[in-house]
Parts: sequence; C-alpha cells; structure tokens
Amino acid sequence: MLLARPHLRSLSSLTINNHTASLANVPGPQQYPVIGTLPSYWTGKYDRFRYNKVLKQLYEEYGPVVKENFGDRTIVHVFNPDDIKTVYSLEGKYPEIPPLMETAGIYREQKGMSLGLGFTNGEEWYRLRSNCQQKMLRPKEVQEHLPGVNKVAQDFAHRLKKIRLPDSSFEVTDLHTEVGMWNFEASSVLVLDKRLGGLEQGSQAERLSRQVVLDNKILFKYSGILKLSFPFYKYFNTLTWKKVVASEDRIYGYAMKLVDQSVLRLRDELESGTLQEGRFNFLAYLLSREALSLKDVTTICLSALLDGLSTTTPTVLFCLYCLSTEQRVQAKVYEEIAQVIGDNPDLPILPEHIGKLTYLKAFVKETFRLWPNGTEVSRYIENDMELSGCMIPAGTHVDLNPSVHFRDPKHFPEPDKHIPERWLRREEVDQQFKDLDLNDINGMIESAENLHPYILTPFGHGTRMCAGRRFAEQHIYVILATLLRHFKLGYNVDRKMDAIYHTLLFPDRPLRIQFKPRK
Repeated sequence: MLLARPHLRSLSSLTINNHTASLANVPGPQQYPVIGTLPSYWTGKYDRFRYNKVLKQLYEEYGPVVKENFGDRTIVHVFNPDDIKTVYSLEGKYPEIPPLMETAGIYREQKGMSLGLGFTNGEEWYRLRSNCQQKMLRPKEVQEHLPGVNKVAQDFAHRLKKIRLPDSSFEVTDLHTEVGMWNFEASSVLVLDKRLGGLEQGSQAERLSRQVVLDNKILFKYSGILKLSFPFYKYFNTLTWKKVVASEDRIYGYAMKLVDQSVLRLRDELESGTLQEGRFNFLAYLLSREALSLKDVTTICLSALLDGLSTTTPTVLFCLYCLSTEQRVQAKVYEEIAQVIGDNPDLPILPEHIGKLTYLKAFVKETFRLWPNGTEVSRYIENDMELSGCMIPAGTHVDLNPSVHFRDPKHFPEPDKHIPERWLRREEVDQQFKDLDLNDINGMIESAENLHPYILTPFGHGTRMCAGRRFAEQHIYVILATLLRHFKLGYNVDRKMDAIYHTLLFPDRPLRIQFKPRK
C-alpha cells in the first residue's frame, strides 16, 4: 500500500539537493544511482550494527571529509577537529539540525504531536528552548530534584539485592532493562513529581515500566536499521516500520497518560489551594510559560521522561561494565565516595558531595571516551565553508564525528586502557594516587590538558548542546555513588563487551555483572 507520509523538512534540508553536484569532489565510497552507497552495507563491507567502526573505516580510507548517500539523503562526514570547530564557530543564532531519529519525527507528525526540541529548527526551536532551559540547565534548579533522585537510587539498590540470582554469582538477569526501569522511575520524579512504583516487584507499574524499556529498545534498534537502509518505509507500510509504530504507540500511550494525569493533579491542587511549595516544580514552570502550548508542554515532558532510556541508561551500563572489569579503578572510585559521602550506603548524597567527587567525574569522562553513546552530532550548515580543502555548500547535512579519535594514541597515550587519572590535575594525582603503576601518567595528563577542545564533547557544543545534560550527569553520579556503597562489582572477563549500533550505541550483549554486598 502506497502511503502519503509527511516528511520532516527544513529550508536547509530542501536546498541540499540543489548542491549535490558541488559535492562531486568530496571523496567517499562508490555511489550508485538512486541507492547511493547503500550496497556497501548490503554486501557486508560495512556493518550497520557497528556503525561506529564504519566511521573509523571511512576516515582511514578517504580522509577527514567523506561523502555518503543513503538514497534520499546525502551526508558529509567531518572527522578533523579543526573542521568541527569551524562548523560550530560559523553557526548562527538558530543552528539547524536534521533529526537524530527521523522515524520518531515522522511518527509525531502523523499523530499531530508537537515535534519538540530535537525535531524543530529556527525560531520555533528557539521558542521551545528558551522557555525550558532555565529549569534544565541551571545547577541550582537541577539540585532541587536531588532528594528524589537519591530515593530512587536507594530503592533500586535494594531491588537489586532482591532480584540477584540465588547463587554465588550475584548476577542480575537483564541488567539493561533493570537500569532502564531505574532511569524511567527517576525521570518520573523529576518530570511528574510522582513515583510510578516501577521498582516494586510484582506490581502493575513494574510490568508497564518494563514494557516501556523493552519497546524503547525495539524502537531504537529498528530505527537504526531504517536509517542505514533505502527509505521504502516513507512510501510503503513496511514490516520494520510497523514494528517502530507499534512500539511508539505503546510507549506514548502510557507516557502521555502519565503526563495528562500529572497536569490534572497540578490543576486540582491549584484550584483547591492545596499545592505545596516545591511540588510539580518542573511541570508547573512549563505550564506557566505563556509561549508554550499544552501540546508543547506535553512533548517536552515526554522527552525529559523518555530520552534517558537511550542515553543515560547505556552510559550507566558502560560505567558499570568498566567498574566491574577495572578493579583498581573501582577501588579508587569507592575510596573517594566513602571519604566524601561516607561508607554508610543509606546516607543521602548532597550537592556539595557531588562537587567534590573529582575522581568519579574523571572516571565517567574516561568511560565516555572509551564507550561513547553517540556516533555524531549533525548540522545543516548555514553558509558555504571550506573543510580540509573541500568546499561544502550551504544547506549540506554534515555529521561531526570526533569519536574516531577517541582511541587514537596521537591524542590519548595508552588509548585502550581505562585511566581516569588522565583527566585529573597533576597535583591531584601527586597527592592522592601515589600507588599508580603507570609508565607516564604525567604524559597522559599533559596530553589531556592539551587535547583539542572539540574532540571529546559528549553532550554536544554551543546553543544546541543537550538540554538535559545536567539532569543526566546528576543521575549518573548519584546512581554510581549509591550502587558502589552497596555493592562491590565483579565480572566474568571471558565475556567481553563491545558496542552495537541501534541509532545510538549500546552494550552488544547482556552484562553479567556481579553485585556482591559490601556488608
């Protein structure tokens, strides 16, 4: 059946086809009429489930600027950090982006939803961003939610004690789903001022939360497949598209019900005069903004509620993997946590504690380097610009791909080793970490100090930097500091992890981490 399917478009995305000829001199894999470079993925030359490694191949084969075509989309990959800096520095007031997940944008258009921050450009994007960033990016605003984040982290730790395998392995079955359920619960406290009860064993809320996490996995897996396939789904109701829509229907059916209920509760408490100070902090602020419609507020809340399932969740999984396989690092992280917060696992984490956890933050940054969650930051460039000798016309879709340098010894000595100390100041290492068995820790610190500022930017850069960054960081630090006070982590090193591409990067297999009680 042929479908009349709406398409996400911006002025820049419409102009790119007019400039295709001017990209003829940009190197890249062999292209074929209509289907572009897709045969390289069909034949197995490039593995679409290891897209992060494909990018490394493209960089090594063709150089710092590479062109690919995916049927209806032409993308220019930009690998040189200096070129990435150029793209950022020439951005205007309203940087334009293609959507990370085009399938989600098409779905929202079909359902009549507000597109939200990730799918809008120009003044419409600025209107949304400027009316929510105060609550999302100011540290004091984010810290107000810390008590609720603490409580959910504690409940999750106690849940893990109950659901570990009943043998000496101390492993948790399907850790990915469990961490996703934690994130969904923590986000609901932030966005809805409500505990869902999704961490309570045997409850209806647990079943619903698990389904949301599982559907999110399906959504990102099949959207990643469609991203690197010929876009038949835009014209025909393909089987893969049906799976995407079914998952979206279930996710948004439940999540929108939760948001609607919270809006009604807030209004009831306002009308009855029973609203307490600090209640519905995030939601009440959004509803108070005259520039935001109720549809806008709902979509912003949905994003804040759900986006962590595909970003914060895999980042925490990567961190737990690194802690469990790097015992020296885990011991150092725990030592700092015990000194700053206390070794009593039930003590709350305060804002001043987080500010002092310098080694934990260095550990997370090193994990971002070794196991990034994303493969690119995308832009439609607003002006003609020269990148590594290639003229790229305005309107071109460019993907900024600095991750190809994350394990390059030119930038990171001993690049495959997890060494958080490289991100500390030299005096911190001299004072606190005298037991290091490293050949040249000072050289590592010097390399990090001199690192190109546009290589490691896990939350993006500039005015379109991730709006949820501070919430995500707070969630990550709190859950790691909480779990390490409850458990010593172990791992079967024969089951090594890699990353798999499902629109973003996730662990490619179940993580068999051992959660051994500390007391």
